[in-house]
Amino acid sequence: MSSEEMQNQVDELVAGSISELLVKKEDFMIFRTIWLSHPQKNQIVGEAKLRGETIYRLVPTEN
Repeated sequence: MSSEEMQNQVDELVAGSISELLVKKEDFMIFRTIWLSHPQKNQIVGEAKLRGETIYRLVPTEN
């Protein structure tokens, strides 16, 4: 997956267009680079799955 495609998916996750984002092992470093620079990175939480896959979801902050 390209960096642009991953950025689009992260943007969709934050916007609520998608409820979860599946990141495969081979795409993790691309995701990590985008995630580290994202202003809402603390709300994007991952759940590890089998074979190095991780599902990321947006967790709303408590007010």
